[in-house]
Amino acid sequence: MDLLAWKLPRQICPAWLQFSCLCLLRATLAGLLSELKLAVPWGHIAVKVWGSEKNPLVLCLHGWLDNANSFDRLVPLLSSDFCYVAMDFGGHGLSSHYNPGLPYYHQNFVSEVRRVATAFKWTQFSLLGHSFGGTVGGMFACIFPEMVDKLILLESTPFLLDSNEMENLLTYRRRNIEHTLQVEASQKSPRVFSQEEMLQGFLSNNSHLSKECGELLLQRGATKVGTGLVLNRDRRISLPENSFDFVSKELFVHSMGSLQANVLMIKAMQGYSGVRRVNDDDKGPLDFMVDTLRSVLKEFQYVEVPGNHYVHMNEPNLVAGVINSFLQSQAKMAPETPARL
Repeated sequence: MDLLAWKLPRQICPAWLQFSCLCLLRATLAGLLSELKLAVPWGHIAVKVWGSEKNPLVLCLHGWLDNANSFDRLVPLLSSDFCYVAMDFGGHGLSSHYNPGLPYYHQNFVSEVRRVATAFKWTQFSLLGHSFGGTVGGMFACIFPEMVDKLILLESTPFLLDSNEMENLLTYRRRNIEHTLQVEASQKSPRVFSQEEMLQGFLSNNSHLSKECGELLLQRGATKVGTGLVLNRDRRISLPENSFDFVSKELFVHSMGSLQANVLMIKAMQGYSGVRRVNDDDKGPLDFMVDTLRSVLKEFQYVEVPGNHYVHMNEPNLVAGVINSFLQSQAKMAPETPARL
């Protein structure tokens, strides 16, 4: 695949131009090296790079309907001894949408990680995944265990269990197919929003985001048109549960046996516990996965921090220290009880 330097066109900047320029200045001062696009059969995958590629590599994977700007406030607080690459998944941020007829399934996003590694000619690297990005990274680390030396899960787990979802799984598959067909059949143009309307709608659907962090995500997630802004994301992407792969407890245990990576799981105390909010009070699946990881892996750390689902954006200082320690550490035995910061 071709790896081409790419300067962002001015028309992607949303109306809050002053804020966008300030973010760009901060990113430049923090060591943002370049914005790149990686050629793929359906277009390109957009990535941003901090630091020298001569350093150990960390690939950063964002959450559902977010984008690579998810890491703009965290990476400057992380060790400069590493090179950080944040990608936009297909249909998100500045990456190309999938071709007509190609659905957005969980394994497709896992494949994108492999494409990025191939483009950069990486043989081994670390993964830092937030929410949905963590489940993508977890599956990748099990399918390609020799390629991942460290796996960091921010408000995430390596897989999602089917424990609470068994009766819904076929419904999710049906919804995914029907939603994709409806969008493809629709002739409607993307809806145009005013700056304030888009931001307020975005924040109402992401109650854990601060206003500043919402603006940061929309800087990369929206495009300016003549009368306002349109969202960049592919409208075929629907609810996350419609695309996730849920696994049984037996398959989870078996898959974790394939992991060669050291694993750090960071759980926000006011964060989420399930893909749907109705399951947040049921800690059983999370406890099962933590207990399994602790018993199976040579190196596993579970850390609880104050904050909500977007703690890495809202208060990145609360997670930067533990991530730095983990990235720079050698293998140790996992603690018997969760650490708290």
